[in-house]
Amino acid sequence: MAGDTADIVIIGGGIIGMSTAYELARRDAGRIVVVEKATGVASGSTGASSAIVRLRYTHTDTMRMARHGQEVYRDWAAYTGLARPRASMRQTGVLWMLGEPISTIEHERDRIRGVGGRARVLSGADLAERFPAISTCATPIDLVDGNDHVCGDTDAFLFEDDGGYCTDPVGATQDLVEACRRDGVEVRFRAPVAAVRTAAGRVRGVTLADGTTIDTPVVVNAAGPWCNRVNEMVGLDHQWALVPTRIQLMLRATIEVLPGGVPMIADAAGGIYLRPESGGRQLLVGSIRTEDETEPVVDPDSYDTGLDEDRRAALLHGLHHRLPGLVHRGRITGLAGMYTINRDDVHPVLGRTHIDGFHVANGYSGHGFKLAPAVGNLLAQVITGGVEDGDVTVAPEFLSIDRAPLEVREKGVLA
Repeated sequence: MAGDTADIVIIGGGIIGMSTAYELARRDAGRIVVVEKATGVASGSTGASSAIVRLRYTHTDTMRMARHGQEVYRDWAAYTGLARPRASMRQTGVLWMLGEPISTIEHERDRIRGVGGRARVLSGADLAERFPAISTCATPIDLVDGNDHVCGDTDAFLFEDDGGYCTDPVGATQDLVEACRRDGVEVRFRAPVAAVRTAAGRVRGVTLADGTTIDTPVVVNAAGPWCNRVNEMVGLDHQWALVPTRIQLMLRATIEVLPGGVPMIADAAGGIYLRPESGGRQLLVGSIRTEDETEPVVDPDSYDTGLDEDRRAALLHGLHHRLPGLVHRGRITGLAGMYTINRDDVHPVLGRTHIDGFHVANGYSGHGFKLAPAVGNLLAQVITGGVEDGDVTVAPEFLSIDRAPLEVREKGVLA
């Protein structure tokens, strides 16, 4: 359909692109078109997301964004206006087992409370009573030399009561497609972008691979691991190292009932995070070690989507250390997805660029799903120039493309 027009074109049909489209539609921002190269939504980072919803971050503004997302996911049906949404949130809580001193744990508890979340300190006895299947060991496992491990218990842990995970990140994205279409957004699949057209320093439109053109004054790059290709189309000059990176996950079937259940756990001793999956019939396990987030993906259209044997062994070792009552049997599967990691500060770059009308939403470094509702809201604020009741109270400059890199605890998924 040559000669089409739109007020806003969003490139990318993952959770970021669809959240942005939905927030813009809620503000009656005009004719919005989402173009996605794949045959369906969530073909990039979203499709392999762990979909964890938690608040603890180095920066308070990131926590505010995560809190906004948590509130949205917790009342997903009301937010989307769908009678039967595909996704929902499981409020399991988030247990931080990082071997920290009590002063740090209390400080982080107070910071979470400061952004409206619920958090508390659990003693070893508290943990044993609430989650008896979880070991309280804080001694790191030797994953390099395989030396014998002697557990050393600790007696203070941070627990986020409101945290958990979304049951289906792909389903959540499909929910947004349905809500967007209901509200007048056009979502096109099998629509790869061949060019973003500019003239005199501003956006003029996009050209799709089939020759279709869409004239528009506003383009949002929400292309996930393909973001660099889109930025190159307009010659965008920026300082950030945005690297598509292979990230591996393991799924381990649970054939026994774990007393007290299992929350989402961030576990420094084993270098893992874990959470329930499939209604508790599986455990999803990934790494929190920065060194496990360094394998670049040269071509996002073609990379190894399986689980490496050595990573499988390390994740399994960490899992059985943290849950010592697990029997040593149960089907194990795995997969690899992609994060676009911002190697400079593991935070996204968001909003306006020096090319008038060209906006970026790139480099989420594993935080994209939990921040997506806030990102969509912030971009809608920037693009429409208006602030409404219930909007995220974070200045757009916090994640702007021309900011200085943020100071973070570590350049990894915990940030």
